[in-house]
Amino acid sequence: MSYLDALSVHAPRLWEGMLVTIQLTLISGVLAFVVSVVLGLMAGSPRKLLRIPARIIIEFFRGTSLIVQLVWLYYVLPLFGPSLDAFAVGIFALTINYGAYGAEAVRASLTSVPKGQWEATVALSMSWPHKIRRIIFPQAWALMIPSLTNLWVHLLKGSSIVYIIGLSEFTFELIQLNRTTDWFFALAVVGLIGYFLFALLLTQLMRLIEARAKHRLGQGPSLKEILSPAPKISVSPADVPAGGAR
Repeated sequence: MSYLDALSVHAPRLWEGMLVTIQLTLISGVLAFVVSVVLGLMAGSPRKLLRIPARIIIEFFRGTSLIVQLVWLYYVLPLFGPSLDAFAVGIFALTINYGAYGAEAVRASLTSVPKGQWEATVALSMSWPHKIRRIIFPQAWALMIPSLTNLWVHLLKGSSIVYIIGLSEFTFELIQLNRTTDWFFALAVVGLIGYFLFALLLTQLMRLIEARAKHRLGQGPSLKEILSPAPKISVSPADVPAGGAR
C-alpha cells in the first residue's frame, strides 16, 4: 500500500484522533489556567495557611511524572473506590500537572509587578482581593502570558502520552498508521505537520491575547490595529506644513 493510499484509509481515524487531542488540549488548558491562578495566588499569599498547602501541591505535582500520574489515576485509584473513564483521567492529569507548573509563572508574574504599585494599594487601604483584581493582576496578566503560552504548547505535546491508558488520540492513530506504512511517514511527516500546525495556531492566538492585554495597559497597539489589512501611517509634526492643512 502506498503512502497516499494508507493516508486516505486512515484519514477519518486520524481526524477523530486529532479532535480528541484538540479537546484534551483546550479543556485541560483552560482548567490548568484556573488551577494556576488559584495556586499562584495562594503561593504568593502572606498567609501561611494558604501559602504552605499551595507549595506542597505545586511541588508534588511538578516533582512526579505525568505518566506516573496517569497510571495511578487510571489503574490504581479504582482500587480504592473512585473510577474515571480514560478521557476524564487525561483531562484531570493534564490539568493538575500543568496547572502546578503554571502556578509558578503566575506567582513570578505577581512578584514582577513594580513595588510602587503594591505600595499604592496599601496607601489606598485596598483589601487583598480588591487590589489583586483591580491593580496587580491586570499588570501581571500581561507578564505571564508568554510563559503560559509555552506551557500550553507543552500541554499539547504532553497530551500525546494519554494513549497509554487506551485513549484514541492523535498519537495513537499515528501508531496505527505506522503499522501500514513506516515510522518516517507516520510520525516524522504526518505527526510533525499535525502537531506543528496546531501548536502554531495556539501560539498565534495567545499572541493576540497578549497584545490585547498590553494595549489595555497602554503598552502597544490594539487588536484592531494589528488585524487591520492596511498599516497605520504615522505622521510626524515635521511633515505637516507650517500653515496647517488646507
